[in-house]
Amino acid sequence: MLDVREHEEMADGRIAGSVNIPMREVGNRLSDLPTDRDIVVICHLGGRSELVTRRLNALGYERAINLEGGMEAWLARSLG
Repeated sequence: MLDVREHEEMADGRIAGSVNIPMREVGNRLSDLPTDRDIVVICHLGGRSELVTRRLNALGYERAINLEGGMEAWLARSLG
C-alpha cells in the first residue's frame, strides 16, 4: 500500500504496512515501487490517490489501484 498523504497527515492514522511517499515525491521515487505486485494507492479522501494511480498506470504500473474514498472510507468500513 502506497500512502500519498503529506507526512504531517500521517498523524491522523495509517494502514499497517503502508509506505508513505507524499504525492509530490512519487515521481522521484518510482524505483521504490514494485512492478510485479498490486499497489493500493491511498490518500485522505481518494482524490490525490486517484491522480497518482492514473499516473502510475500510464507509466506501466498496471497493478496500481486507487483506494476509493481514501482513509475516510477505509476507517468507516473498518469501524463498521
